Amino acid sequence: MRGVRRKDLWLVLQGGVEPVARRDAPCGDRWEEHVEKAETRRRSHSDAGGPGEGLDGLRERGFARYGAERLGIPAGSAHGDLARMREVFAALPPDPYAPGTHRFRRYSHAVYLPWKDELSWIPGIPDPVHGTVTDFSQGEENPEYPRTRRVLPDIPEELRGNALLLRLLRWDIEQVLSLKNLGRRPLWAGVHLIKLGVDGPDQAAVSSPDCLHQDGGSASTFTFAHLINRTNVTGGQNVIATPGSAGLQPEDPWADIHADFTLTDPLDGYAVHDHRVSHYVGPVRAGSEPGPGERSILIVGLAPYVPQL
Repeated sequence: MRGVRRKDLWLVLQGGVEPVARRDAPCGDRWEEHVEKAETRRRSHSDAGGPGEGLDGLRERGFARYGAERLGIPAGSAHGDLARMREVFAALPPDPYAPGTHRFRRYSHAVYLPWKDELSWIPGIPDPVHGTVTDFSQGEENPEYPRTRRVLPDIPEELRGNALLLRLLRWDIEQVLSLKNLGRRPLWAGVHLIKLGVDGPDQAAVSSPDCLHQDGGSASTFTFAHLINRTNVTGGQNVIATPGSAGLQPEDPWADIHADFTLTDPLDGYAVHDHRVSHYVGPVRAGSEPGPGERSILIVGLAPYVPQL
């Protein structure tokens, strides 16, 4: 039986649900093996819920699922804005910190002032390649990049004003404010665009880390995920488990699984209260249709701003 693993705490703005692996987590380079098992290893759980279950589960269990109806977005009402978001996802640059995984992303910060109901994007740092970039920090507790400054390409300016994106951000913020008394603090958001994309049957796109994990941060850290596109892929299942399961594979006999599910429809999503659960997303492969495939998702990490003065 594996030994007890140290629970490294990371800052919230490390990329939400799918960050870089901890060195003490047994993820390694096993994704070729796992992608072959992805369709058969999932178990059914009576408490998995569904996209219409509401956010009570987030308060009671530390996780919940939701669909477009729960977001208050009638079918087809955001078609134009969703199409523009998909165009940006289609052109995402490769993840420089996960070479060979067929993972693409952009990342930006935003801040919300509850007393003014004001949501603002934080300007990025000028960059000769990407225009602007944003610092991407996992704190000193990340053994893979200790005290290393990293940057990611910003979310483009034209998407920052997208009505659907702003609607999703505000909905996420509303849920956190309904659960926590944070009306007197700025709320910090790490907004991540992530695509797992494959060009053919010989490729697999892998999230990192490829194991159950937590994102870290304070007890008031929440992460929301919204599916933007899923086209011609298999796999990409989500698994929610206990905090003590972090570092394990979902099929590990010692993993204590709460739920497993697959996001399939546009704007399907889930939320996690990070310190109460661990989570995982499986790799994807190309589906049966000719041509490329992708799983594109918007991830929003939210936490109260804590001054360092």
